[in-house]
Order: sequence, then structure tokens, then C-alpha cells
Amino acid sequence: MKREDLPIDIDLSGKVAVVTGAGGVLCSAMAKALADFGKCDILINGAGGNNPAATTDKEYFEQGDIEGSAKSFFDLTYKGVSFVFDLNFMGTFLTVQEFARDMTGRSGCNILNISSINAFTPLTKIPAYSGAKAAISNFTQWLAVHFAKAGVRVNAIAPGFLSTAQNAALLWNADGTPTERTKKIIAATPMGRFGEPDELLGSVLFLVSDRAAGFITGIVLPIDGGFSAYSGV
Repeated sequence: MKREDLPIDIDLSGKVAVVTGAGGVLCSAMAKALADFGKCDILINGAGGNNPAATTDKEYFEQGDIEGSAKSFFDLTYKGVSFVFDLNFMGTFLTVQEFARDMTGRSGCNILNISSINAFTPLTKIPAYSGAKAAISNFTQWLAVHFAKAGVRVNAIAPGFLSTAQNAALLWNADGTPTERTKKIIAATPMGRFGEPDELLGSVLFLVSDRAAGFITGIVLPIDGGFSAYSGV
């Protein structure tokens, strides 16, 4: 994405953005966009540390996993479900708790959470993840009301299906052909394809900009190629 692709000039100079999960594909792309387009200082925290993509002089990368060691997302034991909820919901909750106290009473502060289309309709095979993302959407709305008088906007984006290293085993066979799950996803996505990380960035920059979205709070914005709008008929 280039600056000229944006409908307005987004300038977040003097702001500090805190990006969790920035060791991964999606949030590292968001961190880079905020650094490149927003001109703001970036504090990023991510498990794994594979891809702290936003490399600017103002940036600090803190290696860490918000809620513990890497376990399987699809382990339906108590421990596995707890891990998924801790990583997704408690990771969001604790981060907001830590940084929101410094936001209240200051102009131009906002929180952008990462939900998922799973929050609207739970998908098969990932009930803990779907539930955790639903909790984030609900928490986003609660926070928006709670902080409205304090001058802090709170929104979320809900990405649809993107093919990344994290979900590759579910989407692609060993020989590179699509799995049955991929075929179902594409058939249920009106745009007929997976999304790309860059296609989240315009929405991210829009929602964090006071000039562009100063009267928007409490929304969960789907970015899913029409998946959540399609009934299957």
C-alpha cells in the first residue's frame, strides 16, 4: 500500500502505537504501516519474534509471549482451551488494562483490537478461538462505552480468511493442493479468494486516525471479502 492509495493524509506524528502479536504476519504488517504512514513511535510485542517488520529508528521490539508458552491452538483439553483464551482474550484485556490508564484524559488516544469473522459465526474445528474472538468483540463494545467520556475511542477489525503459516496445515495439503476446508472457504467467500495482509491496513489506518474516524467508536469492522454477508444461497 502506498500513501497515494489513501483517500486522506493520515498523520499520527507524536503518537505512540502499541502493537501486540507483532511477531506474526498480520500484526507485523500493521506495525509497519503505522510506522510508515502514521509517523508514530511503535512499541511492538510478539511471540516468536520471526517478523518484527516495522523497522524504524523510533521502534522498539520487545520479545515475549503475552500469556505463556506455545501450545497447539487445536488442543481441546482444558489446558489447550485456556491457552487460546489467555493468548487472545486475556492478552487483549491485560494490554488494555496496562496502557489505557495513560490514555484517559488525553486527546487523540484510541484502542484498536483484533477480532475475527469467527466472532460473528463460530467455525468448525476452532471453538476456543471463535469464543475468544467473540469475547474480544464484546469487550471492544464495552470498552467503547466505558471510555467514551474519557476521550478514548475503541474499535476492532475482524479479518476474514488469510492464508498464513499459522493455518497452512488446515488450508493446504502437503502437495500444495487446497484442502476440503479451503474449497468450502472460497465457495463461501463472494470475492472468491483469500485476503492479503496488506488489505487490512487501510482499515487499520482509517480507524486509528482521529481526522478520518473521530466519531467512530464501538464498531467491529469485518474485512472478509463478503464472507460474513453470504448466507450460502
